Amino acid sequence: QVQLVESGGGLVQPGGSLRLSCAASGNIPSIVAMGWYRQAPGKQRELVARILKGGSTDYADSVKGRFTISRDNPKTVYLQMNSLKPEDTAVYYCNADLGAHYVYWGQGTQVTVSS
Repeated sequence: QVQLVESGGGLVQPGGSLRLSCAASGNIPSIVAMGWYRQAPGKQRELVARILKGGSTDYADSVKGRFTISRDNPKTVYLQMNSLKPEDTAVYYCNADLGAHYVYWGQGTQVTVSS
């Protein structure tokens, strides 16, 4: 069983910053990629950022230059979110892709950007 535990969401004013953390635990032989997705009310879940096993990263166009994904070990990833906008408001989900169709999700953490 694999568990993903997220932390760091909250309420922030426009222009502010938040840092999300996600730690994976359990039977994890290898991680192909870890990342963050988000889902706003009435919208589909979308990729925000991910970091691949070799260290390369992908970002949604809407967050490039503002968000940074990083890790300090293969099972822990962070999402530094700067210059937050109201349209960044969503539930943010951590994702771990172990390959062979084994994909796991965290429980989600709410990020609200509002004055």
